[in-house]
Amino acid sequence: MVTIPSFFSWSGGKDSCLALHHACAAGHEVRHLLAMFDEDGDSSRSHGLPLDLMAAQARALGIDLVTARAGWADYEAVFTAQLRTFAAQGITHGLFGDIDLQPHRDWEEKVCTAAGITAVLPLWQRPRLELAREFIGLGYRAVIVCVDGRYLGPEFVGREFDDALLADLPPGVDACGENGEFHTFAYAGPRFSQLVPWRIDTVETIHGPKAYGQTPYHRAAVSLAGR
Repeated sequence: MVTIPSFFSWSGGKDSCLALHHACAAGHEVRHLLAMFDEDGDSSRSHGLPLDLMAAQARALGIDLVTARAGWADYEAVFTAQLRTFAAQGITHGLFGDIDLQPHRDWEEKVCTAAGITAVLPLWQRPRLELAREFIGLGYRAVIVCVDGRYLGPEFVGREFDDALLADLPPGVDACGENGEFHTFAYAGPRFSQLVPWRIDTVETIHGPKAYGQTPYHRAAVSLAGR
């Protein structure tokens, strides 16, 4: 099989993991996982995960982790610059885990085009509940690390993403959390060489920027266990 040199825009969550699974099966040679971090490099922009935990996840997947720091104001510029670096290294495709949010796809295609890379979304337009059940059925494992307090209480933080969780989600909460209801960290499964040990140290409630109506988020401080 001819392989396709690619990078993955990586959150560390279940959708990224399932999209990676399908991309690799389709012939993509994923050379890098690109994770965007805050300005201090303390936690990932997408799911608030620490660097050592994401590095352990990347090692278990056998893929190089590349990180970049950015604020929201310069996020696109930093992201695009890293994509141009990838393109100069021979990367031709960029992989993303989005399911059906068109503005996300529009942005991903824009930044990839600016770098001369083709955007690919392996999960695009598939039914959300079907994807959630496939992730579980394939034997992948993930834990909820953050929830939007408008939809879920702090008791959901730390729960396994499994059939029991899907049954407990309130009406109106998407099975994949695609509307931002919750975020996950994937730590085991068919493409992992070993389980990534994790622990939740604390759960805190934080509030989003005013642009998001001071939305409360219940977020876990997750760390690499066994250090």
